[in-house]
Amino acid sequence: MISLDLRAAKFIPFLLRVSSWYCVVASAQSISKEIQVSEVHDSASLQQSVTLAQESQVRRPLRIALFGFGTVGSSVARILVESKLKSVELTHVFNRNVARKRVDWTPASVVWSDDADAVLASDVDVIVELAGGLDPAGGWVRRALEAGKSVVTANKKLIAYHGVDLERLAAAKGGHLKYGAAVAGGIPVIPGLEQGLAGDRIERMEGILNGTCNFILSSMEQGAEYANVLAIAQAKGYAETDPTEDVGGFDARSKLAILMRLALRVIVDPEEIVPQPITAVSAVDFSYARDLGCTIRQVARAEQTNGSVAATVGPMLIDLHSPMAWSRGTENMVILTGHYGGDVVFSGHGAGGHPTAVAVVSDLLALAHGSRRVEIPSVPARIGGEFKVPHYIRFTVVDRPGIVSEITGALAREHINIRAIVQKPGYPADALPFVVTVEPCKSSALQRALEGIRTMDCLIEQPLDLQMLE
Repeated sequence: MISLDLRAAKFIPFLLRVSSWYCVVASAQSISKEIQVSEVHDSASLQQSVTLAQESQVRRPLRIALFGFGTVGSSVARILVESKLKSVELTHVFNRNVARKRVDWTPASVVWSDDADAVLASDVDVIVELAGGLDPAGGWVRRALEAGKSVVTANKKLIAYHGVDLERLAAAKGGHLKYGAAVAGGIPVIPGLEQGLAGDRIERMEGILNGTCNFILSSMEQGAEYANVLAIAQAKGYAETDPTEDVGGFDARSKLAILMRLALRVIVDPEEIVPQPITAVSAVDFSYARDLGCTIRQVARAEQTNGSVAATVGPMLIDLHSPMAWSRGTENMVILTGHYGGDVVFSGHGAGGHPTAVAVVSDLLALAHGSRRVEIPSVPARIGGEFKVPHYIRFTVVDRPGIVSEITGALAREHINIRAIVQKPGYPADALPFVVTVEPCKSSALQRALEGIRTMDCLIEQPLDLQMLE
């Protein structure tokens, strides 16, 4: 873990590795019996230590069943096979129509099955759920935990919506639930929060949590059009045929809800976080953003102030000197601000089979070596707070006299101060884009002003309102 002031001149990406240590402390015997039994006690203690050490050496590896053999599942299997880890053993692979998934590089002992019930009823110790979604994956996870098995998953939606209940079920049945791969792929932000930062009080968090959107927006920053770069992302496997979950902000919303529980220690309903899609962002917005010393990224952010919780997901203007502005391609980044420790940055590859598989295998190794999740208390909360930040508003109009005065009047009625009005030359009068930036204000006040502005007859599309991070 690296702590740094965001105003520092240079940022160094890093990967965090977290380990757990456990010790056993034996109590002393009563003084009256110490002399009589000291030799016997010492001998017995020595023999017990030797026995425990021998049992540890011969303890069988954890038997692992993969549920899902797609991009991440096959990468997990590859790591388990190639690394020759002694503490974990791949024994089962479940997938629908499993015959088309079978590969020849796994050990012959691996059981390939398209019968989920049979695998769940087998003698495996850990179910690795990589199918995603709430159903049927949620049912598999619950049944595994009910049977006393442990579960490792990368399923952010399942953890965001049902993580608390599943953790309670795991604890009641003697198993464990680990989900280090559910947020930010191979970046160990969840282990970092559970262990490395558990002693701090996190007050604010913001980050780039969706590699697909980061790939699209960082490509648009270089001049690409949205539709073209989306097609490239789909061809590379970064985006689904229906990309709504990513570009609509729903994927990042689930991840933000998970991080809020671990960092801000509040349990929120993800549905209360209203995401803003990146689909309305165009090349002209990047052009104006550059003039303002900024770029555009999809950002998930949350904060807790005086007991009030605010959270949002959407495209935002980011100062070019911010570490998040340097994130390119499918990289993810999370910035946490602690009351005692200050700013901490996690950065790295947040998408792709191998990075996510690294997080999955790390969870498996933690289970194999007796590591348990740190219990972080959290309380239910409602999203009721607002961010008070500057805003970038882009209008596209059929030019006529009086437009600016109407807009400034609507803003003034909500006591919103204008910071700048920017209009680039070279655009036609019948589709003229220009930008108004405003001083920090509450989003609710700005939305009231925009309600009136949207009725103006000169608008040829809805205004684009983006928060500006400073």
